[in-house]
Amino acid sequence: MSNRHLGRTVAMQTLYEWDFNEQKNSDLIKATKENIKKFAPGFDDSDFTLQLVKGVLKDIKSIDQLITKYAPEWPLDQITVVDRNILRLGVYELKYAPDIPPKVAINEAIELAKSFGGESSGKFVNGVLGAIYKDMDNDQEKSLKKDTNK
Repeated sequence: MSNRHLGRTVAMQTLYEWDFNEQKNSDLIKATKENIKKFAPGFDDSDFTLQLVKGVLKDIKSIDQLITKYAPEWPLDQITVVDRNILRLGVYELKYAPDIPPKVAINEAIELAKSFGGESSGKFVNGVLGAIYKDMDNDQEKSLKKDTNK
């Protein structure tokens, strides 16, 4: 398992724990550090994991709005806790982490969903993140066309 994949796994597990406990664990950074020690002893890229967790937490309202918009048949509280937090991580990387290629963000989220989610989790995560990416790509194309027509 690559370092970054392991970092994403620990980030997802921490977000899951936080969400499962109804976001009562206010010290998410402490929980992340404890989970790194517990699930990834000797892990040497803890900054990446912490960055993911902090990023999701910072942008959680807009991330949840995107999930709600792109999964309209599934109210946020009806999405399984695992899938919801995989989506949060995927949306964060897709929209707010410019150093992560979009296709990597999507593929990593799908892999997490296949490993930790239910039978259809991979397809569900792929559908939601794929639709967000498609709209992002269309927005970029429109922006480029406007710039070239000036």
